[in-house]
Amino acid sequence: MSVWFNPSHAIDQILRQVASETEGFNADFEPGVRPADPKFGDYQANGVLGFAKRNKANPRELGQKLIEAAQASGQFDPELVELSLAGPGFINFKLSPKFIWDWQLAFSTKADYQSGAKELKNGRKVIIDYPSANTAKQAHIGHLRPMVIGQAISRLLDFCGADLVRDNHIGDWGTNFGTLIMKIKRDDIDLSKLGDNALVTLDQLYKDGSALETEQPELRDVSRNELVLLQNGDAENTAIWEQIVEISKVAFDKLFAQMGVEVDITLGESFYRDKVERIYDELTEIGLAEESDGALVVWHDEVKKFARDNERPYPFNIRKSDGASNYASTDLATVLYRVEEFKAEEIIYLTDARQQDHFQQLFLTTEKWFKAKGYALPEMSHVFWGTILGADKKPFKTKSGESIKLQELLDEARSRAYDVVSEKNPDLPEDERRVIAESVGVGAMKYADLSSNRTQDYVFSWDRLLSFEGNTAPYLLYAVARINSIFRKVGVDPEATIEGASQLETEAEMGLARKLMGFVTALELTINDLRPHFLCTYLYELTSAYSTFYNADKVMVDDAAVKARRLILCARTRTVLKTGLELLGIQPLERM
Repeated sequence: MSVWFNPSHAIDQILRQVASETEGFNADFEPGVRPADPKFGDYQANGVLGFAKRNKANPRELGQKLIEAAQASGQFDPELVELSLAGPGFINFKLSPKFIWDWQLAFSTKADYQSGAKELKNGRKVIIDYPSANTAKQAHIGHLRPMVIGQAISRLLDFCGADLVRDNHIGDWGTNFGTLIMKIKRDDIDLSKLGDNALVTLDQLYKDGSALETEQPELRDVSRNELVLLQNGDAENTAIWEQIVEISKVAFDKLFAQMGVEVDITLGESFYRDKVERIYDELTEIGLAEESDGALVVWHDEVKKFARDNERPYPFNIRKSDGASNYASTDLATVLYRVEEFKAEEIIYLTDARQQDHFQQLFLTTEKWFKAKGYALPEMSHVFWGTILGADKKPFKTKSGESIKLQELLDEARSRAYDVVSEKNPDLPEDERRVIAESVGVGAMKYADLSSNRTQDYVFSWDRLLSFEGNTAPYLLYAVARINSIFRKVGVDPEATIEGASQLETEAEMGLARKLMGFVTALELTINDLRPHFLCTYLYELTSAYSTFYNADKVMVDDAAVKARRLILCARTRTVLKTGLELLGIQPLERM
């Protein structure tokens, strides 16, 4: 047998096949393969116990029978994998030092890792709804998370074999346009003369319009009418709206380029304005939607959040009482379009945690609607996150209480990183220090966000995120640069094949080699849960394992075979760290 890129997946598939041909098992058998306690092996299959209980069989006897059948199948080379029975039917799999070393030789490049990782998604059609910027509004710190998390998840999905479409589902058809158009018309604003900071001006116009509505509540009716006119195709309002959308696009494209955000298509809410009637008709036809106080709504009695003084939950409002569409209308039309146009098998939405109720109702409505109509239902996931906090543990804002603009945050990250780099390496040319500061500053901001469990709040701290110690981007980037310096000293290309290496011998070598193989598990865990912090934690642990190895085992030794194998371990660590950082949207550096 050859070594498997993903031993867990390979063992699972082999056990399923073997069990299907072994007396006492049937198609219901789930091997339950997972990483094992290192005391017992590398992987453990726990599925025999549950299967035996359900079928009133002896788990140890079944486990032993499966081991013997697996060994007889010839798919487990005893020189590479040792199988043993433990406890009430658990099967342990211990990889030999030869397997672990052969894995290092078999998988040496980013392309090798991607080739092996592709089986995780295996061509599955996935639509990811990100970063979904709000038209006519400046990006602030709250937009950091959808850009950073969405970018990382997108790159991971693509790396792991998904047939991916990144859809920037912009908010370009909502209530705010009524207010904005009202203000533009009232002040006779010429949008073509707003200059380079046009989006800043639009953002302020909306705020001023909202304040005006508070002072003069009768203007809210004017704004609502402007929105209805827009949604009904009024020529003047449509022309204003098109200018607003273009101004927003120009500003966000500039920001996306700085953040490394990749977008395949941009289909905003406006794209679905002629598709919502079908939604109203179909949901009414199947009896799912009904009129309530002039609006069209869907009731989900299983939703636990109840309206005040009402025995029923909050309804899912899919059409306003004035006949205008809303987020629910266009979100439902979007699901249908993605299934019919893109053949989506999976749809992933990224928003903050405040939208959980909306997506619960969206998913429930879609499930009931698609079942009634016989449409193929995609798997739908809501990736949400907590709040970025300041040192006072409150939402991170400026001293005046305003939201921090994302562009200002990026500029400050570069500036602070440049100061740190200049302090540590004053002799480097300025242009090189600027390049390093770009990677370190922006990368540190991204990594601080990604390394936190996304569903939890985290405290934003410049000192912590720019530190060269601990689980930070500078620490990982420095590790890559340090490995690069080793190869410069020996005059060897880290991407080239290194010949003449001997087998692993020391405990530190073995520990690093095992941790390198853990890249596979980290990818799988991250993809399955859509939580990039799992990959961040792995990269930090890999860097720590490398430090342990480097401190314990000298690389530049006289024995050519030992030197070769240790250079291979350095090269593999470099490749995995670089690959992992790039998947997170962080650019590794040749030197720091």
